[in-house]
Amino acid sequence: MREGIHPTFHPVIFVDSSSGFKFLSGSTRSSNEKMEWEDGNSYPVIRVETSSASHPFYTGKQRTVEIGGRVSRFQKRLDSKQP
Repeated sequence: MREGIHPTFHPVIFVDSSSGFKFLSGSTRSSNEKMEWEDGNSYPVIRVETSSASHPFYTGKQRTVEIGGRVSRFQKRLDSKQP
């Protein structure tokens, strides 16, 4: 590896803002906010909107936003245009 061209890779704490779930991982990102982890060391904190603790795919809690499907809307339009 060439010296001086790669960002530094260090441990950071990722915090899911919707569920409060925290995990320690490595990243090249950093922040001014610090938090103490279970091992007693202090690490930078990066807040994320979604993690495996809050994403519908991993939690099994799918949300249905659309009430009527595309097929039913198409059929309604088709029925209204026929004489």
